[in-house]
Amino acid sequence: MLVSRRWLEEFLRRPLALDDLSERLTMLGAAVEGVEPLFAELSELVVGQVEAVDPHPDADRLRLCVVNDGGSERVAVVCGAPNVRAGAKYPFARVGAVLPGGLAIAKRKIRGEVSHGMLCSARELGLGDDHEGIMELDTPKPPGTPLLDVLGVRDDRIE
Repeated sequence: MLVSRRWLEEFLRRPLALDDLSERLTMLGAAVEGVEPLFAELSELVVGQVEAVDPHPDADRLRLCVVNDGGSERVAVVCGAPNVRAGAKYPFARVGAVLPGGLAIAKRKIRGEVSHGMLCSARELGLGDDHEGIMELDTPKPPGTPLLDVLGVRDDRIE
């Protein structure tokens, strides 16, 4: 049987550590075979806030963005989404992250400009079919906040 940890916690008076929850379930006759984090493929993504947007000097449909990803320095990102705008927050994949489809994010030169990450659409994250633009986040959370926390999907699957 597969159950969500968050769902189980709705029936508890107080949250338990995962080890304690597993032990209690086993004592009740429901042996825990394993635990897997849900949406693990999104665990490397954070909230990125676009601070500036300028036209790309060598491409009509690309823009150069300055992104605050919660780190000590702002990062330059080349973006082709028509809805990117300064001040907005989006899911951001830093260099080294791997997206759900297996795309590894690396520092890349795009039409002569270096991009240090990627602002993501819902489709690229496996969260929907919308690929018309990047996924805008309506959140008061600061840049660098894990995307799982903003979306409210941090959970474990208990077997």
